[in-house]
Amino acid sequence: MNRTSEWAVVQTDLVGSNVTIAEFAVVRSGVVIGNDVVIHPHVVLEPGVIIGDAVEIFPGAYIGKVPKGPGALTRIPHFVPKVKIGSGCSIGPHAVIFYDVEIGQSTLLGDGASVREQTRIGSDTIIGRYVTINYNTLVGNGVKIQDHTWLAGNMTIEDGVFISGGVGTSNDNAIGRKGYDEARSRGPYIERGAAIGVGANLLPGTRIGAYAIVGAGAVVTRDVPERAVVMGVPARVVLKDGY
Repeated sequence: MNRTSEWAVVQTDLVGSNVTIAEFAVVRSGVVIGNDVVIHPHVVLEPGVIIGDAVEIFPGAYIGKVPKGPGALTRIPHFVPKVKIGSGCSIGPHAVIFYDVEIGQSTLLGDGASVREQTRIGSDTIIGRYVTINYNTLVGNGVKIQDHTWLAGNMTIEDGVFISGGVGTSNDNAIGRKGYDEARSRGPYIERGAAIGVGANLLPGTRIGAYAIVGAGAVVTRDVPERAVVMGVPARVVLKDGY
């Protein structure tokens, strides 16, 4: 039996069973909602959003935001007007998910997190509070990204990576002064099982090898070998096989 508040706006018939839609939620035409879903107050789901079974979406989340750049952006956004959220996910209060995003099963998106277009996030992953994931970024399975981390566009994070809080990344050594060039603007590539310490900064195009460790506050200006431990500004290898 479904429970829909009389104060909710529900414009779709594609709703599963045992679904709760709270007051002041807005569900647009064409949205698909699975079974056992809970939608809290003031959630907005735009057309083209697909919600899997047993997903809970907390108050104020906005799913299906159109990327817009009213003359200010050097990069023109490209996107498909669709969002797919896998079963068992939890979407935190005031999280914003742009169009053209796919999220796997049993993934947590924390309070106030922002996920830009053309991003793919795997299963069993944690995206912490107020994390920003920019456009065309791939996040694997079993990844943990802690609060207030900023991930640049055109970035890849493989399975099992741990990224601590306050980590910064970048994708343009020209700092925007040459305009946007897709071929030149590349974020870091973090291989499977690597760990990034709190407050570290990864510069454009750097590659963090599998199971490497980047120490807290390090500034990574060059590739880090597999299983190495790097520290400092700029980051230097202090152990070639840390563990």
